[in-house]
Amino acid sequence: MIEAPDLSLAALAPLLFVFGAACVGVLVEAFAPRDVRHPVQVAVALVGTVGGLVTTLLLTRDFERSTTAAGALAVDGPALFLQATIVGLGALAILLFAERALDPARSAFVTSAAVPVGSPRDRDQLTSERVQTEVYPLATFAIGGMMLFVAANDLLIMFVALEVLSLPLYLISGLARRRRLLSQEAAVKYFLLGAFASAFFLYGLALVYGATGSVRLGAVRDAVSAEGSDVLLVLGLGLLIVGLLFKGSVAPFHTWTPDVYQGAPTPVTAFMAACTKIAAYGAILRLLYVAFGTEEWTWRPLIYGVAIVSMIVGAVLGLTQTDLKRMLAYSSIAHAGFLLTGVIGLGAGGEGSGLAATMFYLLTYGLTTLGSFAVLMLVRDGDGEATHLSQWAGLASRSPLTAAVMSLFLLALAGIPLTAGFTGKFAVFRAAIETGAWPLVLVALLASAVAAFFYLRVIVLMYFSPPAGNVDGRQAPSVGVPGLPTTIVLAVTATATLALGIVPGAVLKLAEQAARFVG
Repeated sequence: MIEAPDLSLAALAPLLFVFGAACVGVLVEAFAPRDVRHPVQVAVALVGTVGGLVTTLLLTRDFERSTTAAGALAVDGPALFLQATIVGLGALAILLFAERALDPARSAFVTSAAVPVGSPRDRDQLTSERVQTEVYPLATFAIGGMMLFVAANDLLIMFVALEVLSLPLYLISGLARRRRLLSQEAAVKYFLLGAFASAFFLYGLALVYGATGSVRLGAVRDAVSAEGSDVLLVLGLGLLIVGLLFKGSVAPFHTWTPDVYQGAPTPVTAFMAACTKIAAYGAILRLLYVAFGTEEWTWRPLIYGVAIVSMIVGAVLGLTQTDLKRMLAYSSIAHAGFLLTGVIGLGAGGEGSGLAATMFYLLTYGLTTLGSFAVLMLVRDGDGEATHLSQWAGLASRSPLTAAVMSLFLLALAGIPLTAGFTGKFAVFRAAIETGAWPLVLVALLASAVAAFFYLRVIVLMYFSPPAGNVDGRQAPSVGVPGLPTTIVLAVTATATLALGIVPGAVLKLAEQAARFVG
């Protein structure tokens, strides 16, 4: 007799809200009249994400170690903390997608992607009054996949979630209204390299199954404790981590990041930079902490090495960038290395502090990055967002408030005290030192000092350089007035960046409480 698996609808409520909204969005796209489709899609996506956030917060009132769906999904502290972070930032990203809806000709998204680049129809789309609406269900599906990814207690479920979150991102990366060729090139690169990463993950899954006879993380942990250093198991672990490091933009698996960040529509770049990294690191934390935590020697040298490489590559190559979106891409690569110092803190000596510190860092980094790209959307020229550094010269004289908010986010990314970035870095560095990884922290401090240069360079340009004119054929940029969606995003992210830098105690305590209920 076949027994139905145990399913807790309460535990699945956040996922049901988000995936339900995505499915409703598909139906709206199919049946709703075009003139009402955009406001309906925005409303459906926001109801799904906000509903997912509220139900996740309700579940966090008392953390418990539990599973659902026959043990395939974990309902524990880290899963709920990261799910709330992803769906909250996802709701803010949806608001960025909806910016300039009242002026469709200035929307970030092309009306129809299935038009040859440079054709007369493609040029007509620059002034088209039609609004792109398919991005909302696609983004909502991606958010649902990310939430499933961080809660997966089974390698097969983790692989399915990886594909659910990745495929919509491949599509919406190529939907930029301007710079169409660059956008489509970014989407193709992301798709091809993402396919390789998925193949690595799937092959690693097969090797782990061959070594342990199971794809359930708990069973893998028991097999690791019993069998020790099995070659097949170590190879499988390595391939699994490679697949996840690709999604986390960790060097040397970072080559897609600068091109995709630059070519994708800026709201999509903000969404990927904030939410995808959280999802990737959530899966890395669960894989290492739950499946291989008792045998840290199997993964610690690998994480140690790629952390150093990522910090050096991100900090050094970020110095050479003249495009702000590419600079933030290399910033993301450097921060990936900083995050891995917290992952090193998962060792026994850290008593779980590395897990809490990394989750807190993911929250602060997501808020700061989302805010940075929201500001970037406001500075525009004739080709869309003004992303060349020379176009930001003298910005403070034309829009002091825009320059001040951008400076706040850049200082937070640099890790300056009294910002959320400093608190996050301090937490992960302390966790790494507690496990004896002080040489890694020393490298991280040096990389932070190098990376601070290209953040401060932008601030110096905005405040101490003459206003930009027509440089190298580029039109002098203008600073737009943010609409209500972007105003909400900037208010939330700027306030949180300051609050988590000055009074981070409550959220840090929440992360530490969540870290105690994992497995």
